[in-house]
Amino acid sequence: MPFYHKLGQIPNKRHTQFRRASGELYYEEVMGTRGFSGVQSILYHLHPPTKVKEVKAKGTISYDMEAQPLLQHRHFRTKGAEWKGDPITGRQYFLANEDVQIGLCTPKENMNYFYKNGLKDELIFVHEGSGVLESVFGSLAFKPGDYIVIPIGTTYKMVLEGEGHRFLVVESNSRVEPPKRYRNEYGQLLEHSPYCERDIHIPTWVEPREEKGEFEVRINLDNQVTSYLFEHHPFDVVGWDGYLYPWTLSIHDFEPITGRIHQPPPVHQTFSGNNFVVCSFVPRLFDYHPEAIPAPYAHSNVNSDEVLYYVEGNFMSRKGIDQGSFTLHPSGIPHGPHPGTIEASIGKKATEELAVMIDTFRPLHATSLALTFEDPKYMSSWND
Repeated sequence: MPFYHKLGQIPNKRHTQFRRASGELYYEEVMGTRGFSGVQSILYHLHPPTKVKEVKAKGTISYDMEAQPLLQHRHFRTKGAEWKGDPITGRQYFLANEDVQIGLCTPKENMNYFYKNGLKDELIFVHEGSGVLESVFGSLAFKPGDYIVIPIGTTYKMVLEGEGHRFLVVESNSRVEPPKRYRNEYGQLLEHSPYCERDIHIPTWVEPREEKGEFEVRINLDNQVTSYLFEHHPFDVVGWDGYLYPWTLSIHDFEPITGRIHQPPPVHQTFSGNNFVVCSFVPRLFDYHPEAIPAPYAHSNVNSDEVLYYVEGNFMSRKGIDQGSFTLHPSGIPHGPHPGTIEASIGKKATEELAVMIDTFRPLHATSLALTFEDPKYMSSWND
């Protein structure tokens, strides 16, 4: 997933001669996952992608974890996060486990290099700002509300338009894809899926960059960054085809599933990965049973940590939450609506809330940086 696509020029058969008008061969690159058993795309370059002028260490992406966490509900207010760095160096990690890294990015400058995550898929939610994701696959515009799915191994550069960008960033040790229950055996999204292929946006074609000079590509492998210097532009692709490429889905195109009584959180599921899911809470009609209670019931997170990132609107079951806040409701203890919100929800017809939820099936740990944004009164807020 998503689906087969091709752009530019490609030969009729894989792994056969494909030449320029001058007679020179184009350079074929098979970009695949899980060895040769996962999804892949094949790209054709003007220059050998293996020809590197210089390789050097660029540093380590590191963060300290809190020393001895308490089992409690957490609230991190990130609305005032510092504007710094670019879409890569500006990433601030708040929560992590063996499967995902979750953070915020509020960049103040554009990238002057190219980037590739050599180990992880990336899911970026655009809270504020717009721009273009330029990659070896072409050009992909993004705007507020877009999820950007960047598969492992994609060489890209995020080009920001204007100022005031804010991104929720999820880096996954597994493939980020639509949930299996939304797809048939051929990979097509089914009729009950809350979005379909028409809602998925894929790169548009850009002519290959035949440029010489010095072009830096930084490759991140398990948070160790290596700088590769090329003498040719990395976006020298004359054509490609396959199933592996970046794509976007707008949260505003997610069609909510509703019912007569309150529906459980999995109806909001948008993406899945190994040991985690991502859900979208969007404007929707409330439950229509005559005695329905729209507010969610209290529940214990059994084998699941729940992270909510608040985008906009009034989240009906919470008080004192800002846009850009993270809440963490960990496995092992119950949580539910704040006092007074259950009764207040009765009779309401709809909600305008917008939020992204990440449920992980292994415990998340807060970073030392996250603690600087923490609301220490959140655990006691159910006593008010």
